[in-house]
Amino acid sequence: MRSLVTIQKVREICPLPDSDHLEIAHVMGWQCVVKKGEFKDSDFGVYYEVDSFLPIDERYEFLRVSSYRKNADNGEGFRIRTIKIRGQLSQGLLLPLGKFPELEGLSEGTDVTEKLNIKKWFIPETATAGGTIIGERPHGIPASDEIRIQSALELLEELKGKPYYITTKMDGTSGIVYHIDGKTGCCSRNKEIKDEKESLYWTPVYKYGLKEKLIKLGKNIVLTGEICGPGIQKNRLRLAAIEWYIFDVKDCDTGRYLPYDEAVKLCAELEIPVVPLEERGEQFDYSLDTLLEKARGKYPSGLDKEGIVVRDIQSPKAVSFKVLNNDALLKEKD
Repeated sequence: MRSLVTIQKVREICPLPDSDHLEIAHVMGWQCVVKKGEFKDSDFGVYYEVDSFLPIDERYEFLRVSSYRKNADNGEGFRIRTIKIRGQLSQGLLLPLGKFPELEGLSEGTDVTEKLNIKKWFIPETATAGGTIIGERPHGIPASDEIRIQSALELLEELKGKPYYITTKMDGTSGIVYHIDGKTGCCSRNKEIKDEKESLYWTPVYKYGLKEKLIKLGKNIVLTGEICGPGIQKNRLRLAAIEWYIFDVKDCDTGRYLPYDEAVKLCAELEIPVVPLEERGEQFDYSLDTLLEKARGKYPSGLDKEGIVVRDIQSPKAVSFKVLNNDALLKEKD
């Protein structure tokens, strides 16, 4: 389960322009609008990341007017989104630790997602049937979630001075194709999908002839990419047909993820596309602010892109994080 709610220290309190009742609290790499006087520098609070879905609880009732949601996919509760208040971003929710006696004695950084019964807001992956679920994602088939850089600022220092690459974060849904011990299979982010030609998650296999190609390749391998196109999310790319853009290649025989250049070469051999490269360099030296600016921009369709993914070019999974486009987040609807 993704860590959605943690105990965090307030790094700095800043005034909110033109407001007598609100101010800005900086937590990790995020900023939240809070009640004036509720926090001071170095106080501890309970921080809820964007996309947290909070249960019905008296402590959250102040969110009812702005954040209450009820639907078949998520049930009933309060959704946390990126919003703008008095021209300033508010990214997540920060509440005083004292409101939560059940968290007494827990230290900074403690994950309290389960303890507070917080779920991730679920956006249905596709508008059409993705396929027949036949089980959980098999053991050993890796998940594909990327951490948001604001929640892991230490990664900037870890990558500093190292060769890196930056790719476009595509607007779609995660699709996994694996070939292990002679079997080819497909998964969504969390489930294994039955082999059906009309299934969304099997589209890459049939479109690119991967059953035959992976047998010929003769490796135990997992390919993970973004499935994009009509009926998927908002199709910001405005694609006329389903496409699949690879961002991870895992060699299961060695247990390693292929470095960027090796992964690109293998995908070229298999005749499947990779996520667009925006930049590569020999010495990473970006700050959070410059990355947030770099994450802005448009897809070729002219619509706001989702953001970027930044990685170590030799060890893509050693340091890997996403930077989302705040312009797109602010426009996001239910």
